[in-house]
Amino acid sequence: MEVIYRKPTLRDVDMMQDLVKSEVDKGVILYRSADEMAGTIRSYFVALVDSKIVGFAALHIHNTKLAEIRSLIVDERYRGQKIGVNLVKNAISEGMFLGVQEILVLTYRAEFFKALGFVEIPKESIPESKIWADCIKCKHFPICDEVSLIINL
Repeated sequence: MEVIYRKPTLRDVDMMQDLVKSEVDKGVILYRSADEMAGTIRSYFVALVDSKIVGFAALHIHNTKLAEIRSLIVDERYRGQKIGVNLVKNAISEGMFLGVQEILVLTYRAEFFKALGFVEIPKESIPESKIWADCIKCKHFPICDEVSLIINL
């Protein structure tokens, strides 16, 4: 099986929305409208198998020092094949290229990110702009079970 990693186009948004729907419904990933995804399309990376998107992630820039990996998803049928690892590595590489110093992640899968070098941090250290821009939209807000982690570049 060959997996191709690339930046998505606007034509990919519908397929990305379809892929993430079940995880959004479960409350594992924050809902992003098609327009929001289109407006931030340059922040995403997609993984394709046979021209079908089987995973994606975004690198969102918060400020000149901090970025965040968000919306990481891999189709259940393709999990365990390092697709998520490679999407995270693509995001880290882009963060390094852009010059950010740290990359944040909020996740229910802390061990996955710890294996990639992320370390757990207190949620209180997350920028307020993140809380009021994203977390407030979550159906679990204000009681959040996600773990916050960071990696220094």
